Amino acid sequence: MAETRYCPALLVSAPASGQGKTTVVAALARHHRRQGRRVRVLKTGPDFLDPMIHRRASGEPVHPLDLWMVGDARCQQLLFEAAGEADLILVEGVMGLYDGTPSSASLAVRFGLPVALVIDAGAMAQTFGAVAQGLARYRPDLRVSGVIANRVASERHGEMLRESLPADLPWLGGLSSSAAIALPERHLGLHQPDAIADLDTRLDGAASLIAQSPLADLPAAVGFTAPALSPPPPLLAGLRVAVARDEAFSFVYQANLDLLVAMGARLNYFSPLRDHRLPDADSLYLPGGYPELHLDSLADNGTLLAAIRRHHRAGKPIVAECGGMLYLLESLARADGHRRALAGLIPADAAMGERLGGLGLQAARFAAGQLRGHAFHYSTFVAPPPFECMATRYPGGGEGEGLFRAGALTASYIHWYLPSNPGAAAALFRGTAR
Repeated sequence: MAETRYCPALLVSAPASGQGKTTVVAALARHHRRQGRRVRVLKTGPDFLDPMIHRRASGEPVHPLDLWMVGDARCQQLLFEAAGEADLILVEGVMGLYDGTPSSASLAVRFGLPVALVIDAGAMAQTFGAVAQGLARYRPDLRVSGVIANRVASERHGEMLRESLPADLPWLGGLSSSAAIALPERHLGLHQPDAIADLDTRLDGAASLIAQSPLADLPAAVGFTAPALSPPPPLLAGLRVAVARDEAFSFVYQANLDLLVAMGARLNYFSPLRDHRLPDADSLYLPGGYPELHLDSLADNGTLLAAIRRHHRAGKPIVAECGGMLYLLESLARADGHRRALAGLIPADAAMGERLGGLGLQAARFAAGQLRGHAFHYSTFVAPPPFECMATRYPGGGEGEGLFRAGALTASYIHWYLPSNPGAAAALFRGTAR
């Protein structure tokens, strides 16, 4: 019989994006960490920036949970592992509680997670109760533990919000509208932690508010059962993989790196901003990030660009995702029109825009099966390169992002979740994917 582990757990969701979920989860993580508890945070849906904030708040690695991209069994495994090492599990929802297929509500019901609702009350009073009741009762099999008000203007405002709730929907407290605890944002979402000089002060301030609320105590324990999963085969035994990692290239799932190591690869990290040579490597991994914010530094590092070209000419594999793909184009322009030449391995140019150029879950089919991931970018091609194939959007189908292939180079706007298909992932890094 499968082992079951019990751990206090809570999923934090909201009626929409921008309600304050990340602030509440980070505040909860920091509060309980200050009490000497070990907190594991997981993030529903594809995301890179929120997990960086949560890692800073909790001091622990953060993984995505998504019933489609990550898969049911892997989600179950992540929760089971967290329950074995933590005093508290926090899960941040994605968008609104019922948004997406599957949604945060689907995840909560599947694993028996109680839900705390965060509602931005900055521009409402008694309507707060109506919104809360609608969310709590829309799906009868969902267990809602209570409601948190965000951006509460005053003590009297908080009283009105609390009084609007029915007796069976607990008030879990509120966070003030003070800018001192808000997390600043830019076009792709929150800023990276290192770009917020007073981040720890903000987290501590929000945690102090949690300490004065019913959320100061641990939630009820939830049972998490071990799935029947086999370890990945050693398909990359002895392979040396150079991984770009710095301020320009930081959007990579820890699960991707863990999988490469589990399959036998040796990872060597380097900085395209500061290093002038590649580590000794059989394969190169260029994750996404913010190359447009560091365009001149990347373009000026001509010795590293030349090293990447030599790596490609030698027939060695390159896997490039979103920002990593932009780095390999002929050129990239910022939103202000400033353009610089880059690696030139992909015959195309791109420009940053003010509107989304692509968004959503996607999958591509290789000889080893389907590999899943997602896209989220503000850049677009001036004219796209010749794609070998197109990904498929999820749900509903439809044409997704293109995949560019040249020799052992595979590049796309898609951020891959490599554990969705270890065989296909290994083929990419061995240069044998078809």
